[in-house]
Amino acid sequence: MSLLFGLKNSRRKSFRGRLFPPAWLEIIRRNVPYYRLLPEEDRKELLGDILVFLGEKRFEGCGGLEMTDEIKVTIAAQACILLLHRQNSDYPRLESILVYPYAYMARGVRRSEGTGMIREGDEVRAGESWLRGAVVLSWDDVKKSSRDVHGGHNVVLHEFAHQLDQESGVADGAPVLPSSSMYVAWARVLGKEYGQLLKDIDHQRRTDIDAYGATNPAEFFAVVTECFFEKPVELRERHPGLYKELKLFYRQDPASLRVAGEA
Repeated sequence: MSLLFGLKNSRRKSFRGRLFPPAWLEIIRRNVPYYRLLPEEDRKELLGDILVFLGEKRFEGCGGLEMTDEIKVTIAAQACILLLHRQNSDYPRLESILVYPYAYMARGVRRSEGTGMIREGDEVRAGESWLRGAVVLSWDDVKKSSRDVHGGHNVVLHEFAHQLDQESGVADGAPVLPSSSMYVAWARVLGKEYGQLLKDIDHQRRTDIDAYGATNPAEFFAVVTECFFEKPVELRERHPGLYKELKLFYRQDPASLRVAGEA
């Protein structure tokens, strides 16, 4: 096991030591606005993570989509944003990213924890995360959500948040946390916020967290991850406890970066 770990680290060091192609950097600057907010040291770390990600994960075009550097780099950059400052976190269950040109049809069974209803049938999807092996994305939705930095929705962040959640082997809204002492506060704060979202929807009150987060705890975690990076200032002001837990988990403070970037 130690030999394999050593080989893995050696391979990754080799990936990180490569020159980052200028054309790829231009893609990131154009398609991933969050990159421009990062301090120089974080940018350097992110670019290294991207090189490792692209070296280890396989991209496949589906539905006639021809794979390009723009597709791969745009997706990899956003996926790796979630890994910044989180040493040895690398989506270990993920092997392939399957990309369709547009939203696609998929067979699904979904139970809403808010209503208890079970729905089965074909669904139009912009993305999905499998427990083992793959993330599926619509390139059209990736482009739209990537460039709209204030939109509050980002399909790559959403699906790769699911990958983090699924590292424990289940999708339950409780990813592997940096320390065991964090689990009590995580369960208390996210459980309270999730319950409040269910109540707000039940009483038909307007919510600033997308109602899709009420589907189940796993979707709640993915949705609030989108909010954390897309609308961090609003999340910090309206849900300070939730923002604090996500800040501890992701080891980033996007609200401060956003305020400083807009000053």
